[in-house]
Amino acid sequence: MRKKIVIVLVAVDLLLFVFSSIFFDIKVVYSTQIGYITSTIVMVASIMSYHRMVTTRIKHQVITMGDERDTIDTLEDPYDLYSEVVIDENQTLSETIKEEKHKLKASRRTLYQVLQDSRGALSLYRLTGYVLLMMGFFFLNRHGLLDIVSYIVSLGVPAVILVWVLMQEREK
Repeated sequence: MRKKIVIVLVAVDLLLFVFSSIFFDIKVVYSTQIGYITSTIVMVASIMSYHRMVTTRIKHQVITMGDERDTIDTLEDPYDLYSEVVIDENQTLSETIKEEKHKLKASRRTLYQVLQDSRGALSLYRLTGYVLLMMGFFFLNRHGLLDIVSYIVSLGVPAVILVWVLMQEREK
């Protein structure tokens, strides 16, 4: 599957280069090439870092499945206001506040836990890809070669290609 992804990404880059160099000026060629290549680096780096993180977790048998709240639910409802837990109506307000404070203290995460969960997002691969993306943008902008429309379009093309290739593989 990795080989197929690389082949499709390179083929689309060649088509993009030929198309932009025939029909557009040099600014569009530079913008599309730098945008496409740096976006591809970010996408591939993201896949590699998450693959490595999942493989490591499986290897060390760290599987986080259970009754705990998922990350999206925690972000959308940090104080668990919409939970299905029934509240005792006979409790006083001060008892309820003390209980909620105790729950918050119990659910605090250590720095180690936060770093473990964000390892995929803070991967050296991804950070390098984003640095290259920013450097490419600043290079184009500084030298007057930035065509913003073609740059933005070329940033999105690798994501569409990766989704398409992965969907094709999933169907097989």
